[in-house]
Order: sequence, then C-alpha cells, then structure tokens
Amino acid sequence: MNFLNIEEKKQLKKKLEEKADLFKAISHPVRLCILEMLLRNNKIKVNDMQCCIEVSQSTVSQHLAKLKAAGIVTGSREGVEIYYSISNEEIEKIIKLILQN
Repeated sequence: MNFLNIEEKKQLKKKLEEKADLFKAISHPVRLCILEMLLRNNKIKVNDMQCCIEVSQSTVSQHLAKLKAAGIVTGSREGVEIYYSISNEEIEKIIKLILQN
C-alpha cells in the first residue's frame, strides 16, 4: 500500500476542494444549459441564451455571474453587447462527457 505523507495529503485536499467547487458551480440545470449552448456556439450573448432556456434575462445573468466567479466563463464586449464563452478547458471536457448519449 502506498500512503501519502502530510504534504501530499494537503495538496490532494486542496486539489479535491477545487474540483468540488467546479462541480458546485455547474450543478444547476440552467448553468448546464448555458454551458451546453456555449459549447454549441463558442460565444453567445445573454439575450440569445434567454430565448433558448426560457428563463428571464436577469436569471441568466445571475447564473453567468456564478460561472464567471468560478472562472468557467468569460465575457467580451462587442459594442453594446457582451458575448460569453467557456474559458475553462477542463469544464468544457466535463460538459461534453455529461452531454454524451
């Protein structure tokens, strides 16, 4: 059996906490839907997301704020519009796995 030393345990704990935080950030149907739409479209604005997932613009914005705070999506301004895209490759892979049939 291969046991971890104290430093390895600390590193593992930190890594697992970070992974759990990522899962918490995506663990809502609206956020999963947003991420799925971003995978399909590469970048999209809030108004387009609102039409596809049938929730209010403010609800979409609240969920996007959580995804941004978790470092999962970024927004870029183009004129008066902000376009969002996935900025975390690890989450992109996870979402693809989740959505496989």
